[in-house]
Amino acid sequence: MVKKILLLLFIAAGFIAPVRAQSAFPQIAPLDAGFSPERLFRLQQTLDDYAKEQRNAGSVTLILRDGQQVFFHAAGSQDLEVQTPMQYDTMFRIASQTKAIISVAVMILQEEGRLLIQDPVGKYLPEFMETTVAVPDSSERGYTVVPANRPITIRDLLMHTAGIGYGYGVAADAWRQAGIQGWYLADRAVPVRELVRSMARLPMDAQPAERFVYGYANDILGALIEEVSGRPLDEYLQEALFGPLAMRDTHFFVPEEKVDRLATVYSASQQGLVRAPDPGLGAGQGHYVQGPRVTFGGGAGLVSTAQDYARFLQMMLNGGILDDVRILSPATVELMTVNHLDGIPFRPGLGIGLGFDIVTDLGVRGVPGAVGDYGWGGAYHSTYWVSPQDGLVVVFFTQLIPSTGSDIHAKLRTLLYQSLEF
Repeated sequence: MVKKILLLLFIAAGFIAPVRAQSAFPQIAPLDAGFSPERLFRLQQTLDDYAKEQRNAGSVTLILRDGQQVFFHAAGSQDLEVQTPMQYDTMFRIASQTKAIISVAVMILQEEGRLLIQDPVGKYLPEFMETTVAVPDSSERGYTVVPANRPITIRDLLMHTAGIGYGYGVAADAWRQAGIQGWYLADRAVPVRELVRSMARLPMDAQPAERFVYGYANDILGALIEEVSGRPLDEYLQEALFGPLAMRDTHFFVPEEKVDRLATVYSASQQGLVRAPDPGLGAGQGHYVQGPRVTFGGGAGLVSTAQDYARFLQMMLNGGILDDVRILSPATVELMTVNHLDGIPFRPGLGIGLGFDIVTDLGVRGVPGAVGDYGWGGAYHSTYWVSPQDGLVVVFFTQLIPSTGSDIHAKLRTLLYQSLEF
């Protein structure tokens, strides 16, 4: 009985242990935030069990409600081989979670009057004013190249309806010959502006606004940000977002003094967890520490911490402001977090905003949450979502690629909502 009481007191205190990082958020006891402490402990146990059973090496999970920290848990190991415990300020490769940050940066430029998202991309990157599309046919090559039916707009890129994939579409041979395939760019030694210039000469996968195509859209937006702002992408993001939001550990490449905080990448295999190759390109450790440090990938290039990313998301939940620093107007946040797809199919119960997916029908989607929730994830099996209805920010970081068979995202969502009482 005494042991159980002590356990519940620990839970009620907010699951905080004295490890390396201090909280960036005011803390609140789960009970006061509407969570059952005993039920929330099921989530902590599950995260620990997944690490103990080596279903992942470890993870960091941060849950905020109304801007206050309810749950912050570091499970397992940052590195299994040297048995480094996971820490609250461990840094993770966040891959496609970079996209939301790039989308916000574009909207900042719109609010400053420097662009309109309805503008053709070619207004700022001239090579995109006239693009082409590969149309499948019965020819020996398998497709015919035709002109795009209209210029691609910035909004097309934000919605992933520009028809631009990752180089594996109908004209995969042309993209392969150009040496441009796959989301991973950290190994390249050319500025993103030059890489994007080469992309514009290649046939796209679909006509603008024809369908959802996931690919290099945000890398192109990164080049557009450089062109419009007149600054390298890393410098612009530091000035416009990371500095104002006190995101001190978000970078395209890991600074030398922070290398010991970068989590190791593992892969799921039939033999259990296997350390991913080094560097191993996108399915390995990558060139985030040692590499050219030249190509700032706006689609999948950043590393960050759970606290940094939660600060970014809390700014969005607050309507564009955090700690009295306004990044966006409430109207812009609202525009970004509603469904923009008009007759274009996506996933059941989900739409697409400007940088996020959006829950449009809870029953059709079939998992706990609320209409209006928005989020996304990353290739290394990280995920996040924001719930305006419930006042929640949820960040889950791990480093698992491929993550074959993992159900931790569904467990996270289910175990969070089963503990939420009001």
